[in-house]
Amino acid sequence: MMTNITIRLDEETARQAKVLAARRGSSLSQLVAEQLQDLLKADLRFHKARCRALKRLRRGYDLHWTPPAERGELHGRFPP
Repeated sequence: MMTNITIRLDEETARQAKVLAARRGSSLSQLVAEQLQDLLKADLRFHKARCRALKRLRRGYDLHWTPPAERGELHGRFPP
């Protein structure tokens, strides 16, 4: 099901948009619809990537690090 929407553009932008659509062999309506679909797809990809990144941050990373037994090991001083 398709829904009509109305947008307001200044005359020069509307004229240039119509020319662009004509050069691409498309209607202005189809051109705008395709651009909105691309924008929505990119936003969805960003949202999914963000969710994956946050999940990884919450889970954390195993750095295979064990704390030193003596505090002096951190500063390069070893007990006698």
